[in-house]
Amino acid sequence: MNANPEQMNAAADAVERAIRTIRERFPDAVVEEGELRSGWRMLTLKPEGLRDCVKLAKEELGFRAFYDLTAADYLEIEPYFHVIYVLRSPEPPAKLVFKVKVPREEPVLPSITDIFPGANWYEREVYDFYGIRFEGHPNLTRLLMPDEWIGHPLRKDYPLTEEPVQFKGYIPEKLPSEVIPKQYVPHPDRSGDRK
Repeated sequence: MNANPEQMNAAADAVERAIRTIRERFPDAVVEEGELRSGWRMLTLKPEGLRDCVKLAKEELGFRAFYDLTAADYLEIEPYFHVIYVLRSPEPPAKLVFKVKVPREEPVLPSITDIFPGANWYEREVYDFYGIRFEGHPNLTRLLMPDEWIGHPLRKDYPLTEEPVQFKGYIPEKLPSEVIPKQYVPHPDRSGDRK
């Protein structure tokens, strides 16, 4: 179901007001303003300004719903991860996007779980797959990968590995030199638990 022109205009106005207010209130937090291919407006923020902007958007600007949190690795372009936050306003229905660039070496952001409890598992997933730590998170542990997994598999510098699997159908045989061995070492935080 598509939004009618009045709803679309109201949503665009709400996002424009939010961006203007954030830029006025926290001018040092905003790095740049842009637009995604989807047409959603986006503010790129400094990591130290993230929490203030998220809190303002929720408490004063009407973006009361946490919608999404994800990351992307642009290793070939720049030495940063891009972490994307999407907040939603129920009335008028609008989305506000924040992007924060985090350096590959020591990637750390503040947690927003105390502002939006729903961000809990999203932050854990980003930590699990990219290794980005969220300071202040109540339980920053792996979410989907096993505890003993080494590394963070969505990083573009993550080494490729494979395990033999049995399929019903034709799978061409590989030479032993073509198989990438799986790395398995007990997780350093859990090594004392295993006997």
